[in-house]
Amino acid sequence: MRLRHKPWAEDFINAHPEIVIPNPEEVKGKWEEVFKNDNPLHIEVGSGKGQFVTGMAKQNPDINYIGIELYDSVIVSALENAIAAQPLPNLRLLKVNGSDLAKYFEKNDVDRVYLNFSDPWPKTRHAKRRLTHAEFLELYKSILVDHAEIHFKTDNRGLFEYSLTSMSAFGMLIKEVSLDLHVNMPEDNIMTEYEEKFSAKGQPIYRVEAKYV
Repeated sequence: MRLRHKPWAEDFINAHPEIVIPNPEEVKGKWEEVFKNDNPLHIEVGSGKGQFVTGMAKQNPDINYIGIELYDSVIVSALENAIAAQPLPNLRLLKVNGSDLAKYFEKNDVDRVYLNFSDPWPKTRHAKRRLTHAEFLELYKSILVDHAEIHFKTDNRGLFEYSLTSMSAFGMLIKEVSLDLHVNMPEDNIMTEYEEKFSAKGQPIYRVEAKYV
């Protein structure tokens, strides 16, 4: 994804600490205090412009959601989406690196992880950067409740096949697999920006639900 510099983004983000948590390491293990309830917490790693995580928060008011995105120029769009959807008390954003999740969440803090249209990193030497690599699967496990699930969507068949293999080798239970999600579109499916783009071109959307056992 090509990032367009937005010189105003940092100030705009800093002006909304009620949505983009400014010092998330300080609330590690205290997310119930942030949301003022003990509802389940779901996170999306690599939330992009926030269409998915905002839509999920609107659809499921009894679940808390956190969208995680590193770049100002991207998360500012997610912030704009979140503001437009207010009031939405069950949504927060973190401007952090997804590889640092253990700095912000403790074991049992998170109930589910979503990975949507992650960078495929197609070159073999970059395999460890894929968000379904074993090291990332171990990282998610370290913050999730026992027997939690990862829900993964992509348009990239190579990454999808790699992810199925990686999850299986890690010992996860592959629960549901779709090789063309939109053929029988689930009623509760929330599309990401990329999902809308690729499906409009007729590209199949791959999806898997995998459970830690």
